[in-house]
Amino acid sequence: MKLGVIGCGKMGSALVKGAVAAGAVSPDEIWLHDAYAPSAEALSEEIGAQLAGSNGAVVQNAETVLLCTKPHDLLDMIRLLPVLDARHLFISIAAGVTLADLEEALGDEVRAIRVMPNTPALVGRGAAAFARGTRASDSDAAFVETLLGAVGSVVEVPERLMDAVTGLSGSGPAFVYTVIEALADGGVLVGLPRDKALQLAAQTVSGAAEMVLRTGTHPAALRDQVTSPGGTTIAGLAEIEAGALRAALIEAVRAAAERAAELGEA
Repeated sequence: MKLGVIGCGKMGSALVKGAVAAGAVSPDEIWLHDAYAPSAEALSEEIGAQLAGSNGAVVQNAETVLLCTKPHDLLDMIRLLPVLDARHLFISIAAGVTLADLEEALGDEVRAIRVMPNTPALVGRGAAAFARGTRASDSDAAFVETLLGAVGSVVEVPERLMDAVTGLSGSGPAFVYTVIEALADGGVLVGLPRDKALQLAAQTVSGAAEMVLRTGTHPAALRDQVTSPGGTTIAGLAEIEAGALRAALIEAVRAAAERAAELGEA
């Protein structure tokens, strides 16, 4: 299977390198193009992929094309591509660009899948979701699961939930970085050096998340396991509840999801 990539920025590069590492595609069957040529050249040199002279050359050489361009440029770019046909599958990571818009721009026979990865995919710890278009097959979905699964975890959802995914896992890393920073600031407040406070805060968040994933235990039950009567943890939790951290995070996801929906309608 030949894979084309249009847009070789950080996310596109992470997905391609993950696909190669997972054995989903051979580097010599990957065709790359980016409007900023050094990005494509650097990725080509790193993984041994082919350079294409244009977006059109990408789709002429590849059956599956990963679209990693800016959302506001995507549909116009697609409409400038050469004739597409039923052999083509397009996978878009563009936030807010619907499957209906993709399929209209691509034509009657082309298959499309919309994905929402997140930035931890750059270190192999992403959380992603995808929704298949009206013509996408089970084998198309299986390839996307392999592609996204190579750089983290992946779930399939109906497209109507993609804005919710954007609000939770798409924007979520920024919310978690804020929590890590705040925990580290708390460590500094009580006397820890900044570098050690940050290391401990980041590892604590990472370890707690891994406990949820590995054990399958509800976070509330895990929290109870470290909350002794009259102890240190319950004293801290009382401050968290007083500060409405839980409500703020819930509202952050809601606001981000609503904004994603607005961008899709623009």
